[in-house]
Amino acid sequence: MKLTSIFAHRGSKGNRPENTLAAFREALSLEIEGIELDVHMTKDKQLVVIHDETVDRTTNGKGFVKDLTLDEIKELDAGTWFSKEYEGEKIPTLSEVLELVKPSNFTLNIELKNDVFLYEGIEEAVLKEVESYSYIDNVILSSFNHYSIRKCLDLYPTLETGVLFMEGLYKPWEYAKYVGATSIHVYEPAAAYYVQMQEANSIPIRTFTVNKDESIEFFIRNHIDAIFTDYPEKALGIRSQIEREGNK
Repeated sequence: MKLTSIFAHRGSKGNRPENTLAAFREALSLEIEGIELDVHMTKDKQLVVIHDETVDRTTNGKGFVKDLTLDEIKELDAGTWFSKEYEGEKIPTLSEVLELVKPSNFTLNIELKNDVFLYEGIEEAVLKEVESYSYIDNVILSSFNHYSIRKCLDLYPTLETGVLFMEGLYKPWEYAKYVGATSIHVYEPAAAYYVQMQEANSIPIRTFTVNKDESIEFFIRNHIDAIFTDYPEKALGIRSQIEREGNK
């Protein structure tokens, strides 16, 4: 039986402030396979781990990431919005996350958040950072910007990549192969149809963001390659129960 991999979406986002070292430490404490995170580029061309184009939602600051320097971003509190318990938590750099995860050999799914702002040179910068930690074999790069995925593959042809999309595309595995991507990363409502065809089309399908118990169970029982979830501990429990049942 193929084991469905579990990725902690933005770290353990359900019980920690997302995309922070606290969230990633929690994920690393679990017997799961991977962590998903998002990367933007600052005004001074530094790589920071945050989901939104602005710092407004997840910090006590205001403004676009692209308009702030790393020093300005490091002054912000990225934890209190979630809980007073995490006051003082910071937006991490990609380097800080790589330093944290390297001993674990977890798979790290790095989403390039360059579909709104293009962030010139982000592909080269991310690959250079990952290579500096000798972590390239443990990384998947994904993006809604499929031109960026193609560029990453031009720079590093053996890289594992995922094309992100929200829609129910016709034969997405053919499109992914046309781009050169090695996997499909699809929004949960569109994923149920594709799992029926993943074996025949021999391309990994990973789905986001799977949080409800019944959805987690559905995708695991149907052997999807991976799920991204805000609640990795819950998903791990459901997977373990299915394994104990022999997937009956």
